[in-house]
Amino acid sequence: SYIGSLSRLESVVRARRMGQSEQRGGEAKTHLPGAQELLGGSFVCSAKARIPGVLQRLGATYFVVAVLELLFAKPVPETCASERSCFSLLDITASWPQWLFVLILEGVWLALTFFLPVPGCPTGYLGPGGIGDGGRYRNCTGGAAGYVDRLLLGDQHLYQHPSSAVLYHTEVAYDPEGILGTINSIVMAFLGVQAGKILLYYKDQTRGILIRFAAWGCLLGLVSVALTKASENEGFIPVNKNLWSVSYVTTLSSLAFLILLALYPVVDVKGLWTGAPFFYPGMNSILVYVGHEVFANYFPFQWKLGDQQSHKEHLVQNTVATALWVLIAYVLYKKKVFWKI
Repeated sequence: SYIGSLSRLESVVRARRMGQSEQRGGEAKTHLPGAQELLGGSFVCSAKARIPGVLQRLGATYFVVAVLELLFAKPVPETCASERSCFSLLDITASWPQWLFVLILEGVWLALTFFLPVPGCPTGYLGPGGIGDGGRYRNCTGGAAGYVDRLLLGDQHLYQHPSSAVLYHTEVAYDPEGILGTINSIVMAFLGVQAGKILLYYKDQTRGILIRFAAWGCLLGLVSVALTKASENEGFIPVNKNLWSVSYVTTLSSLAFLILLALYPVVDVKGLWTGAPFFYPGMNSILVYVGHEVFANYFPFQWKLGDQQSHKEHLVQNTVATALWVLIAYVLYKKKVFWKI
């Protein structure tokens, strides 16, 4: 299947990426994945195949949100022809079953994250393990999230080289697309559905749409401030992408609503901007994704950093790589080259 093939591709590329090279005559020779490997050959052993993944998470997230909408979504009432005739919270109250389900899911995440006993680790631990926290919890990477994945899926079926291994020298498997994190990705996707409902319920009512985008952006931002105590790594629940912590979800969702607040009048109402250059990668998203996975370890997308533990150097490198892929996508767009499955 499409997802299965790309998942095998991702597993092969990540394995190759971790330095499986031959030293011949003092020269490192790195092999790109062969056709048999990419198509699911014997290289990918089922006993060690990674079960979670980016595409798997996307599939699970969209499936849950889509089922919720298919089961409970109500038609947009035609009486919403003007702002005055439409109850100001109708876009929310009409979806109360979906909201209830999502809030219950978030309650499950909070309960497991902060109250599930994890052997050898403090309850509610959210740190990276390894040399983090003074090296006191070396095998506690991800806390409950890592423990649940290792318990239900097994160490061999998780991502073996997480980013925490580079910065914190962790030694245990941890999957950033694991089970608990998927719960919060569902919450984020549902907030995206809420943004879409604002556009549907208040169609052609620019002021009403902008007010709601601003309200959601501010509300979610305040939640993030409360959860993190307005700090980078402190607070009740720090922002953490690898964990997909709830503060990460509220922070990104807040920014997304505020970006919509800025772009909606410019792009949709006034037509002052087409969205370039950002829509070029969107036109070739699969090619850009696969290309990044295959060539991520090659110059000019990556180079030797002076300090492998420097967030700043990683940020600069990733920004350059992103800009290059946007440029590649632009060239392909101009040549009318699109890779679709």
